[in-house]
Amino acid sequence: MSAPVAVLDYGSGNIRSAVRALERTGARVELTSDPQRAAAAAGLVVPGVGAFASVMDGLRAGGAVDVIRERHAAGRPLLGICVGLQVLFASGSEHGVTSAGIGLWAGEVTRLHAPVIPHMGWDTVAPPVDSAMFAGIGDERFYFVHSYAAHTAPAGARTTTTVHGEPFVAAVEDGSTWATQFHPEKSGDAGAQLLANWVKALD
Repeated sequence: MSAPVAVLDYGSGNIRSAVRALERTGARVELTSDPQRAAAAAGLVVPGVGAFASVMDGLRAGGAVDVIRERHAAGRPLLGICVGLQVLFASGSEHGVTSAGIGLWAGEVTRLHAPVIPHMGWDTVAPPVDSAMFAGIGDERFYFVHSYAAHTAPAGARTTTTVHGEPFVAAVEDGSTWATQFHPEKSGDAGAQLLANWVKALD
């Protein structure tokens, strides 16, 4: 891999853990806010912490929305994490306000219907049998912290689900675009294996 893996820095906060987790896979990792460097990277990680609308504001301000769309269209590797998964959908609705997403996939991100919100802690997931993302990972638990989720499986993609009050999208593999609602960088050995699977897929 000649080009580095880029972790997109657009002000979402708490992204050093993603950088460190990727470095532990042996990848050369660059934290960048430069859209040109993000476009040139071997793989681009889109982290996300906080509200859907504020994450979209940060991505737009940094010129990253077009980079993400172009990488997806060209089949160049992407990895979205947490709200970084959510913004790949068409829209998100929070506190009665609907915001446009990047729109790689149809569907709206909405508040979970569950007895306890936020969904915070460790849960198992149900990946498809042909998942490359979960290769080498058994019945493991991953770390979630969120109150909103996507409920529509993207057309033509391999979709992993889990349940907290209701079923929702836990992960998506759409060609070279992968995304997780959980935090692989905070999910111990299982998360480390998933990140290693993504880095391996870059070669």
